[in-house]
Amino acid sequence: MSAEPAAEAEAQLKPGAISFVDALVIGLASTSPAYSLAAIIGPVVALVGVYAPGVLLASFLPMLLIASAFYYLNKVDQDCGTTFSWVTRAMGPWLGWTGGWAIAMTGVLVTGSLADTAVRFSLLALNLDDLASNNAVVIPIVVVVVLAMTALCVLGTEISARFQNVLILVQVLSLLVFAAVALVRAATGDTPFDAEVPSLSWLNPFAEGGAALTAGLLLGVFAYWGWESAVNLTEETTDSASTPGKAAIVSTVVLLVTYLAVAYAVVTFAGTGFLAENQDQAELIFALLGEQVLGGWDWVLLLSVATAALASTQTTIIPASRTGLSMARRAAMPRRLAHIHPRFRTPDVSTWTVAAIAIAWYVLIYLVSENALFDSLTALSLLIAFYYSLTGIACAVYYRKQLLRSASNLLLIGVGPLVGSALLIYLLIQSVTDLNDPEASSSGVSWFGFGPPLVIGVGIFLVGIVFMIGWRVHDARFWQERPGVAPDPVDSEKG
Repeated sequence: MSAEPAAEAEAQLKPGAISFVDALVIGLASTSPAYSLAAIIGPVVALVGVYAPGVLLASFLPMLLIASAFYYLNKVDQDCGTTFSWVTRAMGPWLGWTGGWAIAMTGVLVTGSLADTAVRFSLLALNLDDLASNNAVVIPIVVVVVLAMTALCVLGTEISARFQNVLILVQVLSLLVFAAVALVRAATGDTPFDAEVPSLSWLNPFAEGGAALTAGLLLGVFAYWGWESAVNLTEETTDSASTPGKAAIVSTVVLLVTYLAVAYAVVTFAGTGFLAENQDQAELIFALLGEQVLGGWDWVLLLSVATAALASTQTTIIPASRTGLSMARRAAMPRRLAHIHPRFRTPDVSTWTVAAIAIAWYVLIYLVSENALFDSLTALSLLIAFYYSLTGIACAVYYRKQLLRSASNLLLIGVGPLVGSALLIYLLIQSVTDLNDPEASSSGVSWFGFGPPLVIGVGIFLVGIVFMIGWRVHDARFWQERPGVAPDPVDSEKG
């Protein structure tokens, strides 16, 4: 055997590199609240009207239940591969590998788009509107931004955390200023739109019901996605058995409060007509509203979206790179991906690999069309719902011998995660049905007789299956692992 594996084993991820607050900030930054709200608020309002806050509230439920699964699985297995490792231990290597692939591919699909948003909104904030709409200018800058954010990830987890602390502060303060001003101006009648009078009834997600609710929930799941980045850093966090899981749960709650506040402010100030009419300009909705709400200070909101997307560009690389590291060191991926930089103690090869593939995907898909880029983001719902639901099932399966030890165990590590998984599986099935319609896609065209988002999503899974089978033939060591049960009883009251 060569000396390379032994040499690589000397370098490990740096334990205790970040605190609870750092993990919480990274979890929030990964969801990119300002970017996510900008992307979904118009379409959600078009679907359910003033009940958009209710849909965001309903979307929170499966996220909280799955966050509970992440918490309890992390208590017994602090592996940066999260879903990959847990599902492998609970249900075997085939499903575990597929879950890991789904996580890695979400980073590939969304990283370029996030950087694209960061660049365009930064240019808009600087009143460089012509440059913001010039793809020949934007695309090269996007590539540079992705490379810069990747370099920060490699330079060290502490540096990444400090950078994120600054960006999340700017983002949240900007959103709060926007929401507060919008509510005050709406209350005083100082709005050019058909304002709405806020009501607690807006929190009812079932008011519209049917297909509108389902479609809205799919968008809501996308808005919350990303909080688990805190758990991907479990091996680098203080008190790794509990801190990352707690950060994940708290981040979902913080997101809920933020989303509800901004959704109420936007719907109250602008009404439903303006938001629905401009849903096709989803990512520019805050740019359109910012000038109306903040006047000459609209750059504050534009800066919020830009920093949100920039922060998420960096943090989205983390789950994919850590998953790649975890898979490689268990022989489920090429060994080289398990390399850890001896000085910075980060997975440098895996991180740069994710960035390179993400850049290639962004440039390629943009050459197809700008709408194809949005279609690739829509395909994210398939991957997200898949690996989240897989994690919830894995929690109940892995802890199956401990579910009846207490009522809290049954609810928190059994029923809760399974209910969350069932909701996400339903949304996954519904998503496949909806995405099958070419007219429902951003492109409005047919790929092989199907909607482009469905082709992209299914295509990614098929490529993964082919790669998995090929790697299984090449190196079967990982597939010798056998599922088991959680090694230690869970005291959920203390957890």
